[in-house]
Amino acid sequence: MNDYERIARVIRYLDSHRTGQPSLAELAARAGLSPFHFHRLFSAWAGVTPKDFLQCLTLAHARALLREGESVLGASHAAGLSGPGRLHDLAVGLEAATPGEIKSGGEGWLLCAGFADTPFGACLIAESPRGICHVSFAGEGQAPEDALAVLQQDWPRARLRRDDKAARDRAAAIFRPAGAQPLAPSLRVLVRGSTFQVRVWRALLQIPAGALVSYGGLACLLDKPSAARAVGSAVARNSIAFLIPCHRVIRETGVAGQYRWGSERKRAMIAWEGARPTAEAAPGRVAGDVRAQ
Repeated sequence: MNDYERIARVIRYLDSHRTGQPSLAELAARAGLSPFHFHRLFSAWAGVTPKDFLQCLTLAHARALLREGESVLGASHAAGLSGPGRLHDLAVGLEAATPGEIKSGGEGWLLCAGFADTPFGACLIAESPRGICHVSFAGEGQAPEDALAVLQQDWPRARLRRDDKAARDRAAAIFRPAGAQPLAPSLRVLVRGSTFQVRVWRALLQIPAGALVSYGGLACLLDKPSAARAVGSAVARNSIAFLIPCHRVIRETGVAGQYRWGSERKRAMIAWEGARPTAEAAPGRVAGDVRAQ
């Protein structure tokens, strides 16, 4: 069992027992560790103690505020779901694959793909000559070959080269632990999508870590207030996990909702970002123009 699986087990327990304010000993037992080792692991993972982290998963207060007319973002902030969050200090340049590139299926390209451990489990990262084209999290029991097969389906004529070291280097920059030295790399991301989908993904890059937005709120950012359902479909089609932060979109009710890579992982990401020390907060940057097919 890796660190994320231990944390996910604790999150499942907190979802059904948070009102009882579980003790450190109870949480440690769920993780299969001693209280000392669990406290150390959890604090290293989240950057805060388990007790402080608990408020980041509390939704009851948010629901009450929503009933009183508070906005989703305001209610989530007050409930501890979001707050002064650590941005990952990355300048993400997002480009859309041209129709010709999509039609060719990546013919003549070499995709460098590999697996890396992250705070949210094993992650597959692939990079094309135009930039990072795939970031996904392995499902429970999923074999590496199956994850690579999904990538190959997106770019059927590209040649794959397995490089786990390169993936680990990328993951180290993307998922920096609390207290790590600041990094400021510029990452290029290549996406496949319609003009509208690319607009939605670009809007997602404007949502800072530690903040949340509803599907309706995201539609308003696009000046398409009646397109919440279409926005939801575009969010679900995102194939670049975490870097294009679809995990920061929640339902109007304040509930986290579904996530392509698992609702527990989504809640873990929201809480992980919201629980970063305030001292680490920094202005985010989004670089590069978006070109759609």
